[in-house]
Amino acid sequence: MLNTIRSQTRQALCALLQAAKLQPGDILVLGGSSSEIVGQSIGTHSSVEAAEAVLDEVFALCQQQQLRLAVQCCEHLNRALIVEADTAKAYGWEPVNVLPQPKAGGAFATCAHARMKQPVAVEHIRAHAGMDIGQTFIGMHMREVCVPVRTGVSHIGSAVLSTCRSRPKFIGGSRAVYDENLK
Repeated sequence: MLNTIRSQTRQALCALLQAAKLQPGDILVLGGSSSEIVGQSIGTHSSVEAAEAVLDEVFALCQQQQLRLAVQCCEHLNRALIVEADTAKAYGWEPVNVLPQPKAGGAFATCAHARMKQPVAVEHIRAHAGMDIGQTFIGMHMREVCVPVRTGVSHIGSAVLSTCRSRPKFIGGSRAVYDENLK
């Protein structure tokens, strides 16, 4: 099952990254329920193994594309995010004091915290693209305007998958002309 999770994650994330056209230094937010991935209700059966399988692929692709990763904690930590300290500094995000645990933060945030070089928690970000595994509601962390991306992958494990990217707002009305490269 872990190989399937890795494969589904890689396929979905590659499709998202192709559609999102992210630049080095852009933010990818990841929200995930390891319980949902293993076929259980959200928040009931944290699986470090499932979270690690997803993170194996996400960390590799983020490093390859030079993206900055933000991993969402669960609702018990108010959906705070784990990021590298240099990312928080680069974007002007103020760190908060909390250490995620599997039952208070979730397996994804706990595993990401353990993997990062200098992890910190922050409360608010505006990501350029996002991956939501198990309906964890990452929308609050997305930049305006958030656009769904259909990747061809509807689930990771048993969890429903949603992905999105952001684009600049269209302003100016019917006489305005838009840059087609930014859509």
